[in-house]
Amino acid sequence: MKIAIRGGRVIDPASDIDTVADVFIAAGKIAAIGDAPADWHANKEIKAAGCVVAPGLVDLAAHVKRGTLATELAAAAAGGVTSMVCLPDTDPVLDEPGLVDMLRLRAQSFHSTHVYPLGALTRALAGKQLSELSKLADAGCVGFTQAEVPILDTQVLLRAMQYAATYDYGVWLRPDDPHLSKDGTAHDGEVASRLGLIGIPAASEAIALGTHIELARATGARLHVCRVSSAQSVETIRRAKEAGLRVSADVSINHLHLIDLDIGYFDANFHLTPPLRSARDRDALIAGVIDGTIDAIVSDHTPRPIDAKQVPFSESAPGASGLELLLSLTLRLAESAKIDLGDAINMLTARPAKAARLSAGSLGVGSAADLCVFDPGAYRLISAASMKSAGKNTPFLGYELPGVVRATIAAGHVAYEQAA
Repeated sequence: MKIAIRGGRVIDPASDIDTVADVFIAAGKIAAIGDAPADWHANKEIKAAGCVVAPGLVDLAAHVKRGTLATELAAAAAGGVTSMVCLPDTDPVLDEPGLVDMLRLRAQSFHSTHVYPLGALTRALAGKQLSELSKLADAGCVGFTQAEVPILDTQVLLRAMQYAATYDYGVWLRPDDPHLSKDGTAHDGEVASRLGLIGIPAASEAIALGTHIELARATGARLHVCRVSSAQSVETIRRAKEAGLRVSADVSINHLHLIDLDIGYFDANFHLTPPLRSARDRDALIAGVIDGTIDAIVSDHTPRPIDAKQVPFSESAPGASGLELLLSLTLRLAESAKIDLGDAINMLTARPAKAARLSAGSLGVGSAADLCVFDPGAYRLISAASMKSAGKNTPFLGYELPGVVRATIAAGHVAYEQAA
């Protein structure tokens, strides 16, 4: 299919482009920006006057179950996400090549958002026996992780990172000391004490991160730190990068907006992993994103059934649905933190693609036609009814947010288009 996107403001940080121009797509690739190719005849035209035409968003953290893959891909496309890294805590766990093949083939059949699986670092995420990493990599895994399950035996983690370093596989770890965070549901501070919730100290993250950094130093492994939540962690990552270690990091968009005070009176939609921390931590996270210490903003998309959140806070399932909100919440952050629009788009496209080594996040001529067309000046009210994800659990219900996606194109296919 040949598609022409007319009159939009094309912003591509990877190519240093910010100009009003037409974009032409053919055979799933960017054919031209500006003047149409010779003998051009479009099968479809998208009017983008007043809109931004940007690379499709690259989201490095989405929990997706097989039974809801269709709805979550629809949610991703509606949010402008064209590349999505899927964690291995599916059912069954992605610890065998055949399971990875099945997930990728099923995702491809929808002609929508690209799914990049992370393989389980250990079998069944049990933290004892390494998965067959080379076979999983051959099947298409872009890295390896334990998702939300820490490895208790440091010797196992050392062996995993040594093996990964040998083949230059990325190891993606969320730092958490399970002994310090055991049974915790909120940041260990005044709010948790007042509400009678068991706290999770920032030290839980800091201690585990210190271990991960030192193992990366010892092995030379490529480490991606997932879902940073504290000021201390930002500083630790900053020092590791200055020392020349191969370390990258991401942060959930939720933690760039919210703090522990927002829990209010036990609103389970604010029960997240890691927990929402202090205002000081949030400000340090924002500073870390701006100065590049933190490479990517992610949705940490974790859809939950309604009944998983309609229970007491401490008994509720942690996590928030976020694929459809990632762009809007980042635009809101850009407004409040005075971040240039191009820089904000960079945090959602080229930067995460580089951290994960994905061929995505750019509108260069000849590259895959993965684009998002959105109106930065339009606002939308976030409601359960408006969300395409199977999970309606988000702390931002009732918010009016900027940035309405008009169209999403993945590999030259129109994956989403707003109804006229």
